[in-house]
Amino acid sequence: MTELGPRRALACSPTLVPVTGQRDRVPRVGLTGGIGSGKSEVSRRLAAHGAVIIDADVAARAVVAPGSPGLARVTEAFGTGVLGPDGALDRDRLGAIVFADPASRTTLNAIVHPLVGEWMRAAEQSAVAAAHDGVIVVHDVPLLAENRRARDFDLVIVVDVPPELQLERLVSQRGMTPEQARARMAAQATREQRLAVADLVIDNSGSLADLDRRVADVWADLQRRVAAP
Repeated sequence: MTELGPRRALACSPTLVPVTGQRDRVPRVGLTGGIGSGKSEVSRRLAAHGAVIIDADVAARAVVAPGSPGLARVTEAFGTGVLGPDGALDRDRLGAIVFADPASRTTLNAIVHPLVGEWMRAAEQSAVAAAHDGVIVVHDVPLLAENRRARDFDLVIVVDVPPELQLERLVSQRGMTPEQARARMAAQATREQRLAVADLVIDNSGSLADLDRRVADVWADLQRRVAAP
């Protein structure tokens, strides 16, 4: 089901944040969910309804692209062994290091997260300047709960599935071993921590048709909130 989360149940229009450019203010929505939750499916459906999606995963790749200062800093911290033959970052090699060592993960996050934040702010400014009136900006942020970013958004949507379903999807759809899947899940916030920052919760334990209906309901809710005086 789609339901109000425990963080806050907004009964009025969201608090709007300043955005320079053609418009004074736009609502900002955070979208998050654990690995294997189907957050990307929700993001694609919101985009189809008309949301402007600012994707943290896209940003994370952009800031460590070949020749970027971000990649130079990652290589300095972890060595050239994290690079592929073409000089690009080998994300699997780097992932094997950071998901096995919390200190390494902290080092990587300290490098990448500020760069991702800058990239996403710039992308939002550009998208809003080019968009129509009444635009809804959705920031797709996998680690929103982990980085305590809920207060950066007017409203937070959490895509939720039971942990056993996460594990099943990671093994069957992404080819991970159960041990690898559990390690990835353990490196993220718990289900309870994500739900604690939610304003709206989308249950994605059913079919894609179920998800279509739930996202449509959420989109209608977002539009009502924006239109409310």
